[in-house]
Amino acid sequence: MKHMQNAIHPPLDESGIILREKLNLRWMRYMLFPAVILIAAILTFHGYIAWALARPTIAPLTSNPLEAVGLAYEDVHFPSSDGTGRLEGWYIPSEGSHRSVVFSHGYGGNREELWVPFYSLAEELHKRSYNVLLFDYSYVRPEISATGGIRESRELQGAIEYVRTRGGTSNYVWGFSMGAGTALQTALYSQDITGMVLDSTFILEPDTMFMNVRQQINLPNISNPLIRLFFPFLNGTSIRKIPYEAVKSTSYSVPILFIHGMKDAKAPYDMVESIYANQSENPNSNLWLVPNGRHELIYKANKREYLKRSFEFLKRAE
Repeated sequence: MKHMQNAIHPPLDESGIILREKLNLRWMRYMLFPAVILIAAILTFHGYIAWALARPTIAPLTSNPLEAVGLAYEDVHFPSSDGTGRLEGWYIPSEGSHRSVVFSHGYGGNREELWVPFYSLAEELHKRSYNVLLFDYSYVRPEISATGGIRESRELQGAIEYVRTRGGTSNYVWGFSMGAGTALQTALYSQDITGMVLDSTFILEPDTMFMNVRQQINLPNISNPLIRLFFPFLNGTSIRKIPYEAVKSTSYSVPILFIHGMKDAKAPYDMVESIYANQSENPNSNLWLVPNGRHELIYKANKREYLKRSFEFLKRAE
């Protein structure tokens, strides 16, 4: 019987054992290769999203204040407050005025922001004897990434310091979307801001960022930490460095007019409500919630009321 079993299952010699091991290894490679390719594809995809988020596609300038609304202007250059960058803009002077407004444009925009539109607001400000500065954040240049306010807050401070050199003693920031969030970051340390009008305030924090990504592509929740993981490696800064918790909890000494639409799909209005609820230091701070307002489109839809509220605020702030 033992002899028959050996005949049916002969013992493997050394070469047979090696052959079986080779077959097992080959089978493992066949199984692992698709898995490795899949994991690499998933990581590459999320890395691309992290990279693209910091590099918005921005249209070139189409006009200037003179051509658009007949306002004489100067091409100006100035450094960021920490000296790491050099900014470009248009300065629209108002003779004899010591009041200045610096526009802080949003993510994906430039010093025009035609959909707001900046030219019309600049014209209204000029009528009321305000100097106006329209400038581009450095990430408008394709070789520079957006940092959600980390670098941009120093650039905005540089813009404020510039209007001070032009004689501005009452200096306001009029911010939109991420430009409004950047203004709040700047006001955490700046002593040079008289007041702020913040329209459709967007603060780049992980959940808000992911909410906007999911409006473009439906991703699972695991994608959120993956995108955040790649962000510092590809963009040179981490979302964690953005002081969004400080912004959301600070009571600012300067007056702020928050303007926000309740149908804003990019920046939840409840966040602005909670920020406004913290404003106990300055009695001139105010919140205007627009029931049908959408992201950065409130002025176009409510021009008369928008101007009335904004200029009443600026008068009180001064």
